[in-house]
Amino acid sequence: MFQLGQCMRDRKLFVLAGEISGDLHASEVIAAVHSRCPAIKVFGTGGRKLRKLGADLLYDVDDLSVMGFVEVVGRGFFLQKVIRDLKRAIIREKPDVALLVDYPGMNLVLARYLHRLGVPVVYYISPKVWAWKENRIGKIREYVDHLMVIFDFEVDFYGKHGIKAAFAGNPVVEEVDRLEFSPKRDFLNEHGIKEGRKIIGLLPGSRKQEISFIFPEMLRAAEMLHEKYGAVFLLGRTPHVNHHIYDAFAEGAGVPLVDCSAYDVMNYSDLALVTSGTATLEALCFGVPMIVLYKTGWLNYVIGKRLVRLHSISLANLVAKGLYAKERVVPELLQQQMTAGEIFREASHLLDDGKAAREMQRELLAAKTRLGSMLPSKTVASVICKYL
Repeated sequence: MFQLGQCMRDRKLFVLAGEISGDLHASEVIAAVHSRCPAIKVFGTGGRKLRKLGADLLYDVDDLSVMGFVEVVGRGFFLQKVIRDLKRAIIREKPDVALLVDYPGMNLVLARYLHRLGVPVVYYISPKVWAWKENRIGKIREYVDHLMVIFDFEVDFYGKHGIKAAFAGNPVVEEVDRLEFSPKRDFLNEHGIKEGRKIIGLLPGSRKQEISFIFPEMLRAAEMLHEKYGAVFLLGRTPHVNHHIYDAFAEGAGVPLVDCSAYDVMNYSDLALVTSGTATLEALCFGVPMIVLYKTGWLNYVIGKRLVRLHSISLANLVAKGLYAKERVVPELLQQQMTAGEIFREASHLLDDGKAAREMQRELLAAKTRLGSMLPSKTVASVICKYL
């Protein structure tokens, strides 16, 4: 165990965030930790937000973000190298505590290693074992000292399996509640959009693979919606993704596209077309009516369908209706259903039926209220600082 001489050296925190969202949420926690324990060294993996806070990163999230079962297998040798390098860094740096954020495939491997070395493990944003891979529960029970969850239903789920989980609050709610926006009229004037026009948001995702699968169908549906409604389309580009990936599809679009942030898309749109992922939870916090889209390689989908036990895939529906509910608040178009024609049909229903759109908005905002108003960054930071 790492005890000898700890009081004689600077405190150290190991962090492992393997995706863009993990970098964001980890950086919020580290910023809160710095405010209470400024003289600490942070090292591990993350992205530009953690690097901006001074973290010493061995690998970037751009290297680690892999989508799909097949793709993970294809990069297996590289990911094993990452794990070996991180283990060497842990031995070299001797951290006082570890913050593991989401990314369970690698984080549970490192949790076991850290636990055996006597390093306290704080796991923030737990693996979605309530959806699939329930066999991971035993590893969490054995290797994780503090499990900090972001959905209230997870506390009961883990409790039934003999694991004490603490509800930290939801980082998406925390982030959204901090945002400020110009009045809609100012936004429309800035972008030359006439008042009264339907505004539809396009959120095609943050990974090259999902963009290539989903964005073309979004754009074909947009052409149909533009013809029927004269709609204007807001395109939310993820800043971490090379814009040429979006441009390869957007340049041939026969509709007006207004580039803006994803949060502007959610705030100002009458309707959003959203790729399944964290963006559906963010859109829920804005109460924007949405259609959730998802498509991946056929083998990934076949494997996933056999493993996932839920009736819905979007966080918006899971939060609004519960883990195992068959009812949905927002429509989900998956795989073969995810076509321009189906998107157009669902979008037309919500644009034409104001009552249905308002009811969807009401349910989404009610779900946001249930996520609470806690500040998870400070909650998790307080746990970490006990060891620093």
